[in-house]
Amino acid sequence: MNRYTIRGATTVKENTVEDIRKNTIELLNEVMKENSIKIQDVESIIFTCTEDVDAVYPAKFAREIGFTDVSLLCMQEMKVQGSLKKCIRILIFLRNNVKLKDVYNIYLNEAKNLRKDID
Repeated sequence: MNRYTIRGATTVKENTVEDIRKNTIELLNEVMKENSIKIQDVESIIFTCTEDVDAVYPAKFAREIGFTDVSLLCMQEMKVQGSLKKCIRILIFLRNNVKLKDVYNIYLNEAKNLRKDID
């Protein structure tokens, strides 16, 4: 078994429970689909949010879609002048037989601007 991480990010239009829920679930589902991951492959997920995303913990919605036995942690992203606003980032720790070179990091919405080298 290999251990590796997958990164991803998305943005919300509004700092609301509904928008955070929608975009968190979309990001997690896209990462799982594009990397052919099963929930049992996931050891833990770290979520970070910019300071303007504070209506709810995004990990709450990971639990809603089945990440019930996964360690989840939410943290505030470091504040950097000029950085992307209303951003949720994830770092997923996995264990399965995928090779690191075959991993797809996923960036959605305005977060696509974080990684212009990924299309």
